[in-house]
Amino acid sequence: MHKVVLYTQPQCPPCEIVKRFLKAYDINFYEINIKEDQKAKRYMLNQLEAYSTPTVVVNEQEIIRGFNLEELASALNIECE
Repeated sequence: MHKVVLYTQPQCPPCEIVKRFLKAYDINFYEINIKEDQKAKRYMLNQLEAYSTPTVVVNEQEIIRGFNLEELASALNIECE
């Protein structure tokens, strides 16, 4: 089982697509809204060096910055059709 953390913000269509993608493949994830959590926003910017949402962290090691479903699928070992 993968540990997935998804950094999002309101009015972010790519964030919604990533959430739907994860749900479609029954991947559990923890969502953090960076507009509501300023500490998480600073962590995303400074530690993860990610400057846009969605940002996804898989197993505390792999960071997918921005909207990239192919990279996300690869990190989660999902074969997309």
